[in-house]
Amino acid sequence: MHSLLRLFSVPLRQRLATLPNQVIQQIQEIRVREARPLEIVWGQHYSFVAEASGLCVDPDLAYKPTREDCATLLEMLTQHSLYTFDEELRRGYITVQGGHRIGLAGRAVLEQGKVKHLKEVSSFNIRVASERKGAAEKTLPYLVDRTGRSVHHTLVVSPPQKGKTTLIRDLARMISSGPSDPSNRWLERGFKVGIVDERSEIAACDKGVPRFELGPRTDVLDACPKAEGMMMMIRSMSPEILIVDEIGRAEDAAAIHEAIHAGIRVIATAHGLHLADVRKRPVLKELLQEEVFTRIVVLARSGEPGTLEGVYDASGAKLTHPESVRSGAGGREKTGSGPAPGKEAPLDWTRNGSLYVQSPSMKGREGTSC
Repeated sequence: MHSLLRLFSVPLRQRLATLPNQVIQQIQEIRVREARPLEIVWGQHYSFVAEASGLCVDPDLAYKPTREDCATLLEMLTQHSLYTFDEELRRGYITVQGGHRIGLAGRAVLEQGKVKHLKEVSSFNIRVASERKGAAEKTLPYLVDRTGRSVHHTLVVSPPQKGKTTLIRDLARMISSGPSDPSNRWLERGFKVGIVDERSEIAACDKGVPRFELGPRTDVLDACPKAEGMMMMIRSMSPEILIVDEIGRAEDAAAIHEAIHAGIRVIATAHGLHLADVRKRPVLKELLQEEVFTRIVVLARSGEPGTLEGVYDASGAKLTHPESVRSGAGGREKTGSGPAPGKEAPLDWTRNGSLYVQSPSMKGREGTSC
């Protein structure tokens, strides 16, 4: 959050800096609208930033950004060169260092019926990126494919701002790390992970280097369109797991099919309130009908970002708990004989411990020196 303050004019910066630490730590969005109340979204709340200092609920008491405030913000976002950000202005957002995405609204300039770029930008939505290690700990157990000794093809469904990008970022870290992450006892090894980060939100790359922790075996293709990026990853980086955010176009589906045919597991996200909502979108409906995704993670609309509403198999059956997945019950609760929940023997990650100076510790067992 503090790294974003440099983007604002002095009046905006001074007022945002007066917010309580509790609020600053939970800020998800800063909404700057010319001549309208300065708004923040934090936790499960929204508030206005007061003219004097602190928060207020009455918009009449809020600070109202001026044209100079908005002009300064746009100048800082485009590094004083609107021309070099022409493509970002056409798409309607700019991603800045740290993975923070700033949505833009103003007057659209059209060329042959299509948006060429934006001008007279008067609304900014600063979406604050956050790294939450451990966000995927409750989800990963549902995704392990013990038959294929990998993870399932997975679709994460969530409304905006409910943690789907944070979730797949942490899934990348845990899957890439394997048992070298002490909290991960579900995978017997780390996997080669490829991330196509079209909006620079997953990895927050700075000059090509990820600033969020993504695990030791992860490669990132930054600021590249998803479909083209997936094909580039398949051809050049030989990933075992391919991760992309916010699919929904026909070319995305075609690239996912190519990845699957190449033996690559895919983890993707899509906007949606629930599973039935996603089935109404033509491209996603087709992928679900083909049972491309054998795990569908739905995040809750209420509660903290990243809260699970449920995990489903390809048929739409809701999985009961991770132990039923590990027991091979096809996603439904299995009764009868079998290991008690949480009592499975840890997986042997090395196959040949004599080759290693020290094996990573795993939950439930100590690392062993060789």
